[in-house]
Amino acid sequence: MKNQGGNVISKEHSKHTALVRPAFGTFNRNEWAIVGAPCTNIKLLAGQVISALQSNYKCAYVDTTHNDHVVQLPGKLASGAVFEYTDEINYRQLNYSTDFNSFKLRETFAAADLVMANGNHHQCKAQVVIISENKTASLQKRIDQLTNVQLLLLADGTEDVFDFIKDAIPNWQQLPLYQVSDIENIVTFFKTQMQKAKPVLNGLVLAGGKSQRMGFDKGEVNWHGKAQRYHMADMLKAFCSDVYISCRTDQQQEIDASYTSLPDTFTGLGPYGAILSAFREKPDSAWLVIASDLPLMDKPALQYLTDNRDPSSVATAYNSPQNEFPEPLITIWEPKSYPVLLSFLAQGYSCPRKVLINSDVTLLNAQNPDVLTNVNTPDELERIKRVLHQKIAAE
Repeated sequence: MKNQGGNVISKEHSKHTALVRPAFGTFNRNEWAIVGAPCTNIKLLAGQVISALQSNYKCAYVDTTHNDHVVQLPGKLASGAVFEYTDEINYRQLNYSTDFNSFKLRETFAAADLVMANGNHHQCKAQVVIISENKTASLQKRIDQLTNVQLLLLADGTEDVFDFIKDAIPNWQQLPLYQVSDIENIVTFFKTQMQKAKPVLNGLVLAGGKSQRMGFDKGEVNWHGKAQRYHMADMLKAFCSDVYISCRTDQQQEIDASYTSLPDTFTGLGPYGAILSAFREKPDSAWLVIASDLPLMDKPALQYLTDNRDPSSVATAYNSPQNEFPEPLITIWEPKSYPVLLSFLAQGYSCPRKVLINSDVTLLNAQNPDVLTNVNTPDELERIKRVLHQKIAAE
C-alpha cells in the first residue's frame, strides 16, 4: 500500500499513542439488547422499564423501522440536505441522511445513562433474553450474539429455559429469571445494575497554576499545618477512591512522593487542561476537582457535595455566592462530561464554568458560603489569615 507520495505504508505499523479507552459498547457504557421476542413486545417491555427509570436516569432506546416501502426521505433530506433540525414544541428532532458508525453512535448517546435496544436488529455488550416458544428459531439464529447475558425472562406460556440456551450460557442458573410480565422485578434488576455502574469517585487537587497574582505558589501556603495542596488532598481521601495532585510536568519533582501526582497532558489550558488530563488517565471515573486556594474549605462542605452528587448529570457543583454562577473548581465532574469538555475545546472554549453554565448539571447552594472563598492576592491572603485566627480563637 502506498500513500500519495509513493511511500509504502504498513498496515501493521502504528504511531498512535496508547490511550485508556472508556468502557463503551456499541452505544454507551450501560447498554442492553433485548432479544427473543417480536419487535412489538420488545418495544413494549423497553417502554415499561424506561417509564419506571426516567425519574432517576436518562434513558435511550434504539430500534429499526420495518417500513421498507417508505423510500421518500423526510423534509429537506429529500432535497439533498445532510441533516435537518426541527425544534418541535415538546421535543427536538434531528434527521440524518448519512450512516452512523460506532464512533458517531457513541458520541450521540454519550449523554444517556443507559441504552436499551431491540436485539432483533442491534447488538449491545449486554443482553436480556426473552424465552418464547414462538421465537425459538429466531433466538437460535442469534445464539452467537449472546455474549454477556444478564437477565432471562420467560414469556407467557413458556415454562423453562431452552436447552440450547443452557448450553450457550454456562452460568444461566446464576442469572435472575423472571416472567416477562414481572415488571417490578425487571425494573429492580436495572436499578441494581445502574447502582453497580455508578462511576468511582476520584479526587483531583489543582496545584499546577503559576499563581502570578499572588507572586508565589498558593499551593505551598501553610494554612493548616502543612502545604495547602497536601491539606486538600488529605481532606479528599475521606470521600474519594484515589486522590491525585494535578501539576505541571516541570513541577512534578516538587510534589511529596507520598502523594500521587498527575501531570498535565493537555498543556496551556489551566484548570481545563488538568480536568481533561484526569479523564485521559481514567475516563470511566468521576472526578471531584478542587482548587488548592480554598483555605476555608472543610469536610462538611465536601460531604454535602458528595451526598448530593447526581451521576446522571454532567456535573454536580456549588453555586457561587458572589454571582450565582457555578463554581467549576469545587465540582464533581462525571465521566459523561469528558466528551462535553472536548467538544467545547474543539469550538475554541477552555472555560470550565462556561461548560457548566451550558450543560445539564446539578447545582447546590453551600450551607456555609464562606468555604468557597478563594485566595488570589496578598491582600486576600492577609484577610483570610485574620479569619482563620479568629476562628481558632473562638474554638
